[in-house]
Amino acid sequence: MMTPDPFAHFLESIQALIAGGIGLAESLMQPGWRQYQMFILLGLALISWGLHHASGNWLQNWVRSREGWSKWQLRMVVQVKRRLGLMWFALLAGTVYLVMQNITWPSRSYLIGIFATLVAVWVCIAFAARLVRNRPMRRLVTWGLWIYATLYALNVVDDVSAFLDSVALSIGDFRLSLLTVITALVVIGLFFSVARIISQTSAATIRKNEDISPSMQVLAVKGVQLTLYGIAFFMGVRAVGIDLTGLAVLSGAIGVGLGFGLQKVVSNLVSGIIILIDKSIKPGDVISLGDTFGWIQTLGARYASVVTRDGKEYLIPNEDLITGQVVNWSHSNDFVRLDIYFGTAYGDDPHVVRKLAVEAASGVERVLSFKAPVCHIVGFGDSSVDYILRFWIKDPTGGLTNIRGNVYLALWDAFKEHGISIPFPQREVKVLDDSKLALSRAGADAGSTQE
Repeated sequence: MMTPDPFAHFLESIQALIAGGIGLAESLMQPGWRQYQMFILLGLALISWGLHHASGNWLQNWVRSREGWSKWQLRMVVQVKRRLGLMWFALLAGTVYLVMQNITWPSRSYLIGIFATLVAVWVCIAFAARLVRNRPMRRLVTWGLWIYATLYALNVVDDVSAFLDSVALSIGDFRLSLLTVITALVVIGLFFSVARIISQTSAATIRKNEDISPSMQVLAVKGVQLTLYGIAFFMGVRAVGIDLTGLAVLSGAIGVGLGFGLQKVVSNLVSGIIILIDKSIKPGDVISLGDTFGWIQTLGARYASVVTRDGKEYLIPNEDLITGQVVNWSHSNDFVRLDIYFGTAYGDDPHVVRKLAVEAASGVERVLSFKAPVCHIVGFGDSSVDYILRFWIKDPTGGLTNIRGNVYLALWDAFKEHGISIPFPQREVKVLDDSKLALSRAGADAGSTQE
C-alpha cells in the first residue's frame, strides 16, 4: 500500500481553496440575491461610515463636558470611538437581517447575517483583547481570534484544519504538523495567561506581607513565577498530545549545547538564588563594589540594579556580587565609622589640636554623640604633625562624601579661630651664576671619574 505524498495533498488543498474562492467571486458577479445582498452590505457600510463621524463628534463633545473621569474610563471611551463604525454596521446589518428573515426567504439574507455576526464578533474580540497588556501579544491574540471567528462563521474550520494538518514534518514515528504547532501555541498561551494572572495576584499578596524580608519576598515571587510557568508549559504541551519522550535525545543535545553556551547566564541565576537565600544583600541596602557606590533598587534573576547618587543605574551581574568583594554599608546595622587625615604645624600644641578636632567633629550634623569622635597622632611628617580623626554616623544612605566635607569644613573654621596652621610642603630654589655652575659641574665629573 503506497503512502500518500504530503506535498501533493498540500497542493490539492491549495487548489481546492483557490477554486472555492473563484466560484464564490463568480457567483457574486452574476445577477441574483447574492449580488443584491452585497449591494445592501455596501450601502450599510456607507451609512455606518457617516454615522461613525457624526456620533464620534457627539461622543467627543459629550466627554469633554464631563469632569473627574478616571484614566481607564477615558481609554474605554477612546476604544468605543474608534469602533463606532463597526458597531453601527453590526447593528444595522443585524436589523436588516432580522427584517428580511421575516418578510422573505431566509436564503436571501444569508450573507447579511454572516457579515453582521462577523462584525459583532470582531468588535467583542477587540474589546476583550484589551485585557492583554503587551501590545504585540494583544495584536497577535486579536488577529488569531478574528481569523478563527471568520473561519467558524464561514463553516470552513474543518477544511482549514485538514489543510494545516497535512503540512507536517515526519521523522520516524514522530510527526509534527502545522495544526499541532498552532494548537500548541494557542493552548500554551492560554495557560501562560492564567499563570501570569495567578503569579501577579500571588506576588501582590507576598509583597504586602511585612513579616517576610525583602530578599525572601523576591525569592518567593521568582519561585512562584517559575513554578507556574513551568506547569503551564508542560500542561499545554501535554494538552495538545505532544509526547515529550520522543524528543528526549534532541532535548538532551540541546541542553548540553545550551549548558556550554549559557554558563554565565546560569551562573548569574544560581548566584541570584544564593543571594536571596543567605540575605547578604537585599533591596534598599547601600553597597560599594569597586568604584560603584549606591543603593540596591531591585534584585533580578540575572543582575542587581544599583542606583548611585548621581542618578546612574548600574546593572551588576549576580556572579560579581558572590565572587567579588562587596562592602554592604547596611548589612547587619547602619553604624559606619569614617576616618579623615590632616596635619598641623610643629609649633601648634598637639593636645589643643586634638581637643579642637573632637569638638569640631561633634558639632557636625549626622555625627553620633554617643559614639564620640576621637583624634590620634599617627606620625611626624616632613612638614607637619599628622593626625587621624574618627567619627561615627548612622545613615550611610545620606552619603559619605558630604559628611566628610562638612567635618573638614568644621576643622578649618576651628583651626582658623584658634590660630592653628595647616602647613604645606615648601621648596627653596637657588639660582647659580655661570662660574659657580661650571665649578659644580666639574666637581660632579671628577666624582664620577673616581667611581
